[in-house]
Amino acid sequence: MATPVRVRASELEGRGWLNTGGAELNLDKLRGKIVILDFWTFCCINCLHVLDELRPLEAQYKDVLVTVGVHSPKFEHEADPVALASAVERYDIQHPVLDDPELVTWQAYSARAWPTLVVVDPEGYIVAHLSGEGHAAGLASFIPELIAEHEAKGTLHSGDGPYVAPEPVSRDLRFPGKVLPLADGNFLVSDTGHHRLVETGPDLTTVVRTIGSGTKGFLDGPAGDAEFNEPQGLALLPAELAAAAGYDVVVADSVNHRLRGITLATGEVRTLAGNGVQRLLDAGPARVTDDGAAASENDLGTAPLEVALSSPWDVAYSSTLKTVVIAMAGTHQIFGFDPASGTVTIVAGNGLEGLLDGPGEQAWFAQPSGLTEDAKGNIWVADSETSALRVLRFDDDGGVLVETAIGEGLFDFGFRDGEAAQARLQHPLGVAVLPDGSVALADTYNGAVRRYDPASKTVSTLARGLAEPSDVLLDESGEVPLLIVVEANKHQLIRLPLPKNALQVDEGATQTQRPKTPIAPGELALTVNFSAPTGQKLDDRWGDPTQLKVSATPPELLISGGGTSIGLQRTLVLSADVPEGVLHLTARAAACDGPEDASGEIPDHAACHLYQQDWGIPVLMSADGAAELALDLRGV
Repeated sequence: MATPVRVRASELEGRGWLNTGGAELNLDKLRGKIVILDFWTFCCINCLHVLDELRPLEAQYKDVLVTVGVHSPKFEHEADPVALASAVERYDIQHPVLDDPELVTWQAYSARAWPTLVVVDPEGYIVAHLSGEGHAAGLASFIPELIAEHEAKGTLHSGDGPYVAPEPVSRDLRFPGKVLPLADGNFLVSDTGHHRLVETGPDLTTVVRTIGSGTKGFLDGPAGDAEFNEPQGLALLPAELAAAAGYDVVVADSVNHRLRGITLATGEVRTLAGNGVQRLLDAGPARVTDDGAAASENDLGTAPLEVALSSPWDVAYSSTLKTVVIAMAGTHQIFGFDPASGTVTIVAGNGLEGLLDGPGEQAWFAQPSGLTEDAKGNIWVADSETSALRVLRFDDDGGVLVETAIGEGLFDFGFRDGEAAQARLQHPLGVAVLPDGSVALADTYNGAVRRYDPASKTVSTLARGLAEPSDVLLDESGEVPLLIVVEANKHQLIRLPLPKNALQVDEGATQTQRPKTPIAPGELALTVNFSAPTGQKLDDRWGDPTQLKVSATPPELLISGGGTSIGLQRTLVLSADVPEGVLHLTARAAACDGPEDASGEIPDHAACHLYQQDWGIPVLMSADGAAELALDLRGV
């Protein structure tokens, strides 16, 4: 049997380093350590999940394990070193970060998706290539194996790693997320970076009180004791509903994967929905309720504290649905929470990442992050990863229709006003309805507030030169309406006038720049590699636990082989008449802990894990291009 070829890790090259005290790192300086290269970009919710997945491993194995974040930007704004430094601070990243704006190291390691993890052993060889999130359990079993192997060989060196903590900065607000007007003229702000809520006076700067201790964590109770973890969206319930429910404000507690409720009179905090476990799966088959009746496939049940959520980013009350709608960024869906019954539902989105309109259950979203309701009861959505403005319209029978007002796709962005079909945004996070029925957007990575007019289907710019605005609010408390903007990277809220004459900006439309893979027209053998971690086996209790979904942009690129089916191998047929395009691939594999006995059966109580990744692979048709494409979901 041939000895497996050992692949030497490529050098780490980029523009510079963060979190090293100014030192330049290379693989020689990391020799003797187990190194996890985390290819990430700060817009990506899945990348943020991975940061949290790695924290316990980094703490447990701090003497022998070094994580290196390789920041390889998707959006133009993310290539700004100042923006990257802010993101490293914002997300409390406690490991070295390589700034890789030209994707040099990304290409050297054949990364094709955010996030990607590459494990390098103490001798400098690649021993694992992982895509997507959910790999913490596998790494928890793999790292001890590497430790034992290299302790025996004498190649493991224990001691401090290269991380150098930056100097702390004191601020009243730290990366605020969203803002909510209160009935008494004050404002409630999610002070995201301080893990608390702040109530300000009408001047937006005077701190009236804080809700939450400021310690990152999860704890219900009095205002001074309660704990949050990067709270974001805020929604005020109608007075009658609030009186019946016993709380006034719903909070999207993003990293806790929960909804929290605030009683304004006392500041008391309670948990409304979410069990704290990140949701990875779509809604399952129809459930049976306590009275024996079949529930809707979109009904996740009336035990809200048992439901798994995933990075709820914003919330808004829908007067049409009588429900708090939730921008569930982590699963690319819109959820609903009924304060009266406790029912949690899926309002729109099937969990696939992208931009696809149609009936709610068929629509695709990509990290929805901002919500608001208009006078007609429509819900407008800032769909950040597609740089899009979407809208949910409801019919009398309870049906939901999803439409796109601005936006083209996952990799299309820019700064362009004019006709909405040609207009471009860059990762918007907030949305508000203006007095004339038009919609204002916090166009975050363009540092602007944009306006969409549904009547004329045109886009204009209301303000620019802002530092990552994360929310926008119409303030009608004074003599004339104003805009309140949450300027996250300046750690402040500001008021801006509504201009009489909006700007018309055209700085162009662009796409995420990634290397194109030369592919030969005709048959393409597609393989996604997956190896279950030690201690897990594929969950085949209900058939093949793997799934592959394939589509293309433009659709004409893919002659055959598209659609969803079981298995991680597929033969595609690509057209010679389409010179280039993007292959969209989603792979899933389910594995469970066990077996625990000789039967080989997975125990009923076993913990199960879903591995999933979405790829957008830019391809260039070439006669001498590849006839095979192999991707790693989990390759060891």
